[in-house]
Order: sequence, then structure tokens, then C-alpha cells
Amino acid sequence: MSEKLKSVGLDIGTTSTQMILSELTVENRASPFSVPEMEIGERKILYESPVHFTPLLDEHRMDAAALREIVEEEYRRAGITREDVDTGAIIITGETSRKENAQAVLEALSDLAGDFVVATAGPDLESVLAAKGSGAVDYSRDTGVTVLHMDIGGGTSNLSLIRDGKIVETGCLNVGGRLLKLTQDGVVTYVSPVLQEICGLQVGEKAEEEALRQIGTTLAQALEMAAGLREKTPLLEVLTTRETGKAWEVPGEPLVLSFSGGVADCIGKDYASLAFGDIGPELGSCIRESRLCQGKYVLGKETIRATVIGAGCHSAQLSGSTVFCQNVALPLKNVPAVKVSQPSEIREALATQEETAILAMPGIDAPSYEQTVEMAEGILSQAPGEILICLEQDMAKALGQALAVRLPRETPILCIDRVQVGEGSYLDIGKPVGGAFPVVVKTLVLNKQG
Repeated sequence: MSEKLKSVGLDIGTTSTQMILSELTVENRASPFSVPEMEIGERKILYESPVHFTPLLDEHRMDAAALREIVEEEYRRAGITREDVDTGAIIITGETSRKENAQAVLEALSDLAGDFVVATAGPDLESVLAAKGSGAVDYSRDTGVTVLHMDIGGGTSNLSLIRDGKIVETGCLNVGGRLLKLTQDGVVTYVSPVLQEICGLQVGEKAEEEALRQIGTTLAQALEMAAGLREKTPLLEVLTTRETGKAWEVPGEPLVLSFSGGVADCIGKDYASLAFGDIGPELGSCIRESRLCQGKYVLGKETIRATVIGAGCHSAQLSGSTVFCQNVALPLKNVPAVKVSQPSEIREALATQEETAILAMPGIDAPSYEQTVEMAEGILSQAPGEILICLEQDMAKALGQALAVRLPRETPILCIDRVQVGEGSYLDIGKPVGGAFPVVVKTLVLNKQG
């Protein structure tokens, strides 16, 4: 027996805004005599919106009212209301995540999101969603090859290194088609701050074709360095986004390159240089002629829609089925995850939190009764009151029961497992489906770059 979830994906990008509606089928993959093993099976896209230009009030602010009108109209076209939506994601990506009113835009759209659609941003999440939505993860899993996926949009390029169908590293560069905007006559109307160290053009200046070519070539060279196809220079560090907080580790192994994003369309097609009022076509042409396309490479099954398909079809996962929930009102939204390796670290970790947090712990593989009791008592000595726990190992039900018998009956307790979270993550946890809990792990911080 299977259950259906309706999922909305909304991607508000540097250049474009898109929405999809999909249907996720939740299935029990275990035998009739085993513990249920709930997984998301088929992912079926029911509706794809047209590609809208992201409306801006000026170079520093998005037009929240216009965005809301777009979303409301797309809900009408898709034939749904917010009450119909079970899961999904709203994400603000690329340079739009740096706009002054990014948080206000999310708030303006939040009431359209249903109880479990989430508002998220962050380059790591963008990289994952684009890699999944483009088909790059499936390609690596099906062929066994290592893939470096580059989702090249208007403001940033999100990178994912994929081995055997698993994303093992993510990164983000300030490389995109809308970093420089021009009129059809080639007059510069906008220069992104991230280009200041590599571009001498100023607003109001006429850009010569040679200058545009040089910018496209330089940006393509940064991507070559990220792929290990060109010796690293300070350029790579200059164009690495500050939001990631880490340097991109150049892969030292043979790999296949995969591309998605709006600029990926310009790799495979010849557009007029200023067809879109930016350097996207020029950048795509430079990438096509660079070392990036001299070896084996693939264009994603989805290019410009990769991230929104990832948001709508791949943002949700399921917990294990042997879980425990007592007196916790679901769904939970935007719960900060605090990573600890053992119970003795809990008190200090929770002291930094101003709101209820979920403890993200590794757990114990095949724990004994004594180990489960010891872990429960260790948690109770450190975390009085409501207890929310997310484990990597399959032991949530046993741990939850051990906690429950040692606490007053009215104490809220939630224990879920088979979910991994990273530092700085937030969780949304939905109402149970077939015994498992739908979970979205995300980064909510909206970073700005000066």
C-alpha cells in the first residue's frame, strides 16, 4: 500500500523564478514480515510553471508583491491551494539571497507555503538540489563514474562532487551570467561587487566585445580550476563565495563534468551575445571552448529547471519507521539542529540556543538494552524538559521508550532516526506517513556579501 504527497518547489533565482508541483509516492519496501521500510519511490511532476524573470525593485531589493502575484497565479494554474500541499521547498538562490529584503520576501510568501513547505537558502543545499534535479546523481549511480556537477546560474555556480550516486562534497563560486548586465547596445547597467577585482567596466560605459570575452574567459578559467583542469591561482579564492565558509577541495581523480542552470543552455546553443541583457551567452560560449568541454561532459536532463525540480521532488526524505513521538504537535518547522557526539556534550551545546532545538546524535549500531538505558539516562542528566532527538543509527523507538518510562507522562518526546544533518542545519518534520516522518534538512541562514 502506498501514500501520495503533494510537493511544491519554488526557486527564486538571480535571473528567473519558477515553480513546480509534483506528486511523491511513499512506499513500504520491506517484506510483509519485516519492520516497515518507508521510502519515497516515484516522483511525478504534475505541473511546471513558465520561467518568469525575478522581479526587482532595484539592484538591492526584490519585489515581494510581484513575486507573491506570480506564486498565487501559478497556484491557480496548477489547480491547488495551500491546504493541498504536504511538502517541498521555497528557496532563494544565487545573488537574490544577498538582496537586502530577502528575509522579508520569504515572510511575504510563507502563508502560501502550507504547513510543511519550507523557506530556505544556502549554497550547500542549492548544490544538492541542482545535482539531484538535473539527473547528475542518477547518472553517477547508474554508470558508477565520479561526476562533478556545475549548476551555473545568474549569480553563482553551485558545485557537487558525486561518487557512486552519493554527493560527497559541495561548493559555490561567484560565477554566473547576470554578474554583468547590459543594454542591447552594450552599455553596462550593472556590475556585481564580486567582479570588482577582475572587471574594470563601470555602469554607463560601453562594453566592447573583447572586454566581454575576457570576462567570460576569466570566469570559465575559475571553473576549470575548480575541476582540477587548470593550475590554481588566487582567482579561485577570489571567486569562492563567502557563504560556504570553506575552501573548495579540487578533486584529484578522473571525473565526468555535468552542467545545469541557465548558462548551461548557452553551452549547447548559440545565442546572440546580448540576447538576455547579460553575459550569460558569452560565458556559455567560453565554457564550450574551454577545457571543461574538451573531455567527456554531459548537459543535465534538466538545465534551467534543475534546482526547482530538486526543490519540489528531492528536498524531502523519510525517517526510519521505528520512531517514537509523544505529546509533540506536528508538523515542526525550522527547528535548529545541535550536533553532539555523546550525551555529556548536550548541556553545553543547548546553552547556546535561544529556542527549542533538536539533538542530532550518531546513536549506536544495534544497541543492547543496557546501552540504550545508559544513553537515555545520559540524555536526561543533560536535557531537562522537552526532548527532540534525531539519530543516524536505527534506534529511535527503543531510545524514546527508555526516555518515556523515566519522565512524566505529559513530557513531549520525539525520537527519529536514519537522518543525517550537518552543522548549522534546521529541520522540518511532518506528520507521519506509513509510520515514518517526512523530514526536510535545510540551511536557513540568508547570508549577505558586502
